Amino acid sequence: MSRLRRLTRSSLVSFAGLLGAIAGLLIQWAANPAKFSGAQQSFGIPFPPGILFIVGAGLLMLVTSRWWWHPIFAVLIAFWIAVVGTLAGQLTPNLFSHNIGTVAGNAIMTAALLLSGVAGVVSMTSGRRTSAVPAPQ
Repeated sequence: MSRLRRLTRSSLVSFAGLLGAIAGLLIQWAANPAKFSGAQQSFGIPFPPGILFIVGAGLLMLVTSRWWWHPIFAVLIAFWIAVVGTLAGQLTPNLFSHNIGTVAGNAIMTAALLLSGVAGVVSMTSGRRTSAVPAPQ
């Protein structure tokens, strides 16, 4: 619990963004479970595998929370899913799907990941600035 007390507000917002992204994935899964069946069989899990990647990023953030750069994991997962997913043509079709649950879940996931990434950059910037300041003598 002491680690959570040391986290800055922007780090907590970054964690909240990761949770929001998981909620968006769960909405997409509830709206169209068949869409994730191939990936689920590949990974041998009963839920969308993207959840594991997002949880992994959150756990890495928590484990490295003593260092100013710990939100880099939220920034990287947000970049990978939102930006690379868009460039690869995986994200955009979901935003224009005929299934409203897929669209809503994808919009929530993307917005939450962008929030998490921006909050992560803010957290790293302020953390770096505070760690660079010498301690008063």
